[in-house]
Amino acid sequence: MTTLIAGAAFAQAAAPAVPAVPATPAVVKAEAKAEKSVAAAVKSEAKVDAKADAKVSKAEAAAAEKKTKALTKSANTKAKADAKAAKADPEDKAKAMAKADKTDAKADLKADKAVIKADTKVDTVRIKAAGDKAAASAETTGAKAAAAADVKAAGSK
Repeated sequence: MTTLIAGAAFAQAAAPAVPAVPATPAVVKAEAKAEKSVAAAVKSEAKVDAKADAKVSKAEAAAAEKKTKALTKSANTKAKADAKAAKADPEDKAKAMAKADKTDAKADLKADKAVIKADTKVDTVRIKAAGDKAAASAETTGAKAAAAADVKAAGSK
């Protein structure tokens, strides 16, 4: 397997770099313009990628904070309900425990919903970021293709 990979790498590296078009002044000018436009596209893509990554990080941090807050609130609610049930008179103990269990279930449900909502929001931001990155990559690829076509056209003049 290693030989196959090394052979493939050698085959790619061994290809001679022969210019497709002669180096006339028009071609040199077109190549310079092409390099500039490709560099701008690459820079723009990097900027979009960084911005998308920052949005995802911000969304993840906000979600973590919301989840922590929801879980803490749930735990506090449950603790209060359990403490109240523990203080109940012996004849009301069963009823108080049932009420505490119901309160616990409601608190868990509310916390679970908050966690799901926060996770869903992060997933939405991630999907949008991936789309933004893919669009930027496509623009860079298009700029490279257009630049290559411009250089080729300059060589045929």
